[in-house]
Amino acid sequence: MSSRLGFVLTLLLFYWLKNLWAYNIDFSLDVGNLYQIFLTVINPIPIGLLVLGLPLYITNTKVFYTVEILLYVILNFLLLANVIYFSEFTDFITVSTMLASGSASAGLGDSALNLLKPSYIIYILDLVFLIYVFIRKQIETDRRSFNKRAAFAVTALSGLFFSINLFLAEVDRPQLLTRGFSNTYLVRAIGLPAFTVYSANQTYQAQKERSEATADKLAEAETYISDHYAKPDAKYYGIAKNRNVIMLHLESFQQFLIDYKLNVNGSEHEVTPFINSLYHSQSTISFSNFFHQVKAGKTSDAETMMETSLFGLNTGSYMVNYGGDNTAYAAPSILAQNGDYTSAVFHGNVGSFWNRNNTYKQWGYNYFFDSASFSEQTKNNSFQYGLNDKYMFADSIKYLEQLQQPFYAKYITVSNHYPYTSLAGESDEEGFPLADTGDETINGYFATANYLDASVEAFFKYLQAAGIYDNSIIVLYGDHYGISNSRNTSLASLLGKDPETWTEYDNAMLQRVPYMIHIPGYNQGFISDTYGGEIDSLPTLLHLLGIDTSQYIQLGQDLLSPDNDQIVSLRTSGYYITPEYTSYSGRTYFTQSGEEITNPDEGTAEKLKEIRDTASAQLSVSDSIQTGDLLRFYSSKDLQPTDASKITYTDQLKQMESIAKDLGNDSTSIFSRHGNQTTQDFFQAPSYTELHGTSPSASSSSSSSSE
Repeated sequence: MSSRLGFVLTLLLFYWLKNLWAYNIDFSLDVGNLYQIFLTVINPIPIGLLVLGLPLYITNTKVFYTVEILLYVILNFLLLANVIYFSEFTDFITVSTMLASGSASAGLGDSALNLLKPSYIIYILDLVFLIYVFIRKQIETDRRSFNKRAAFAVTALSGLFFSINLFLAEVDRPQLLTRGFSNTYLVRAIGLPAFTVYSANQTYQAQKERSEATADKLAEAETYISDHYAKPDAKYYGIAKNRNVIMLHLESFQQFLIDYKLNVNGSEHEVTPFINSLYHSQSTISFSNFFHQVKAGKTSDAETMMETSLFGLNTGSYMVNYGGDNTAYAAPSILAQNGDYTSAVFHGNVGSFWNRNNTYKQWGYNYFFDSASFSEQTKNNSFQYGLNDKYMFADSIKYLEQLQQPFYAKYITVSNHYPYTSLAGESDEEGFPLADTGDETINGYFATANYLDASVEAFFKYLQAAGIYDNSIIVLYGDHYGISNSRNTSLASLLGKDPETWTEYDNAMLQRVPYMIHIPGYNQGFISDTYGGEIDSLPTLLHLLGIDTSQYIQLGQDLLSPDNDQIVSLRTSGYYITPEYTSYSGRTYFTQSGEEITNPDEGTAEKLKEIRDTASAQLSVSDSIQTGDLLRFYSSKDLQPTDASKITYTDQLKQMESIAKDLGNDSTSIFSRHGNQTTQDFFQAPSYTELHGTSPSASSSSSSSSE
């Protein structure tokens, strides 16, 4: 510490050690492997060296030490503030949170003292010591100015270190900065200071777009929506009124899995027998031409469309970039104001992934049960994307049964997630045969889909046993593709196609995902060939529940309406699918035959332009609403915006129990209806081995990278 550089490096060492302490003791970074551990070890160094090295340019001795200590205090304050905030909200402080005085004070204001723990003294002990020795002049200061070239070398070295850190982070999680994913992932990869700078840029971009938006833009959007409104068919309007709504999010589940049988050594194995039975049930309205419309936001894009009938972004994730701040009129809020619905989400991954813990509040979800609410994750019951589905469903029952009815509940499954190795830790679940394509990702896809199918069946049996089923409407949907286009030629032979003649048309048709609305007691179910997508789900559902959507800001159209245009706008500009034409990856085809259109006649060219313009306009209107936060200008006597500050996802079981106690005999929860007895024992999810009496497969897929 006798030299200026030595003083800088000493402070950097202390800062690095405190970061490692925080990462391992006070934060939960969802570290899954040695590579990610390595990232957490190195990521405090680059920005720490950059910031603490800046005073080396200062000549004056007193100013150098004053600025150096001040910068060190700022870095430590940022670290400690996040430690305190994380203990309450299980998330990190964003610049948006800092600017929003309400939410910032909720985490760091009057209640901050109550959140302090004795162990936090480790973050300030060295600061107290440092100030003490400087006041007592017990530390020798270096009065020599530091060489400017050497100072620049320190800056350049820190920049090089950060570039290496960022490169390694992108290797672990491709498109980390463009897609966002999770604040936890960002801190794990690049550290707190870099995350804060990233957050500042995201907030600046959002605020810039927001400040340029006006109420006139909303009026333009309302005109477009009014012109494209599809009124409900009276035959279906209100047939599920006042029922519970259960949304089952089938991770990476593609339409081709419906009725698919995997042929292995001459023996056929039905992949999803239970979901197939629902698809063909007389109590189900199913759709055979339903397409996902996601882009970089993947699952978060699907959720955004399903909940709000607005698209995700062309770049990045709406939920990550805007979800925690923008005004929204989503399904939970609409149902709460049109039927007094209680709402909850159940998901086996961390709540900060895709910024769910903040977005769900804006959407009006009363409760959010993430991995922290369920069983401790082990190598046997979980994988990198969270708790496996059977465990998640089982653990959710104690919360689901406490919801006041009617309720709107969403289950987000994870086991059928790339790389389709989620069952590797459970020998009793590894019985379904693997495909044999030479591509391990494809090979494992069918086994995890079969596991998902069994999980859904177990949940349905619980709903029936607990008395929930008959008064519910259950929506099942695939969120996006499971096998990427780059692998489709390897998949082709399993689908009876020739890889040599595979085209972009085939890729387009594989963007289909299941969408089925199961209504117990309804006996006029059918399979519709209407073309639609995730953007159309919300108005379809609301009309079935008897809710008028004519004044709502929703871009989708009721799939059961005779007025539906059947133009599926994919999120990539110029990509669309209709019953007649398909435009995908720069090529255009006749949808029914798959024949490519290379030289369209004048009439066809005019039709294609009209469809392209319609699809483009829909995306443009959505982007203006989402990036400009135009819904803050929306007013309706029937629908009020959600006050997210009144929603908290802590002590949720106690919250629900307190509500039931206050309601007394008027409580409508399943728990109350069962004489204050739990229904947890009604959920039974036998393993593959127990169901089929076969020995687990010796084979397993080995891919572990992320798409």
